[in-house]
Amino acid sequence: MNSIIYVGMDVHTSNFTLCAFSPERNHSFAIVQTDPDVRFILKYINKIQKIIGHPCSFVCGYEAGYLGFDLFHKLQSLNIDCVILAPSTIPSAPHELKTDRRDALKIAKALAFNTYKPVHVPSEEDNAVSEYIRMRDDHKDTLKRIKQQILAFCSRHGKTFDGKSNWTRKHFNWLRSLDFNNDILNETFREYFTLLLQAIDKIDLFDRKIQELAHSDSYRDNVKKLSCFIGIREHTALALLAEVSDFSRFPSAQNFSSFLGLVPSEHSSGNKNSKGSITKAGNKHLRMLLTEAAKCYTRGNFGKKSKALLDRQHGNSPQIIAYADKANERLKRKYHNLKFRTHYNVAVTAVARELACFVWGMMNNQID
Repeated sequence: MNSIIYVGMDVHTSNFTLCAFSPERNHSFAIVQTDPDVRFILKYINKIQKIIGHPCSFVCGYEAGYLGFDLFHKLQSLNIDCVILAPSTIPSAPHELKTDRRDALKIAKALAFNTYKPVHVPSEEDNAVSEYIRMRDDHKDTLKRIKQQILAFCSRHGKTFDGKSNWTRKHFNWLRSLDFNNDILNETFREYFTLLLQAIDKIDLFDRKIQELAHSDSYRDNVKKLSCFIGIREHTALALLAEVSDFSRFPSAQNFSSFLGLVPSEHSSGNKNSKGSITKAGNKHLRMLLTEAAKCYTRGNFGKKSKALLDRQHGNSPQIIAYADKANERLKRKYHNLKFRTHYNVAVTAVARELACFVWGMMNNQID
């Protein structure tokens, strides 16, 4: 049986720090720093193989971070086993000295003694779709900032809209009619307004592409299932499918909620058991999307379906529709039971957590 050498890698855009660890001898060796190129990792492994002098297997690992999954795929293409470690699961001492060499050694030991949790690596298609949706949502944040800048600009110069709500057709017509009685101010406002229109056009273009992806063979059926829930349309459904990939990797709905950071934090000691706010130690993007979806349960009447929801549910099996209807009714009641006893945001977050559990059940066929 071949021995196994674990290679911890502390990776940055400027350099890689590599450290080999042998569990048989319980010692580390060959700590080096290289340029950030997978070819140097291959040379490093070949050199260690020659030094050892007998066949051995190699397992490489690095912490999840801004380098994403590219290095993982490159190593896999060279038939080198690689693991991406969740940073929060790697043991570390409080206030320990942090250097690249120490981090590489810590990763190597975590690999050798299995004291970590791996990060799920999505398929290239899922990863590409996820990146596209996140890019669209970044543009949405930009649009929100531009709207805030326009409203602030108008307010600073005494222009107040007398309608019921902003960003309606009437509000846009009002914005187009504004005159600040100053050429420079008028030009400034026109530039803001042009940015606004361009951002809206871009988001419309992105949404059409997302709709096209949602109707592709890879995602169509599951998007249609998830769209049976109130608040979940193609955008949110596709984001869930692309970023989670395999819902069965979560053994329970509670585990899935924990992955999203929607479970309460806990501070317990002795006989005291204190629950706090949600952990937020998970997928921030999906947590935000589900929280936005949960806000839809604060509106509408019990037992009444909108035309849009009926259209989304059309074509699904009766079992799936019944499961979604059960969830929709329960979540609406949950919000209305909570809204008089707690803060709005707390109630919405509780609904989002339970919605995540229903999503997990839908995607794992737990619909009985």
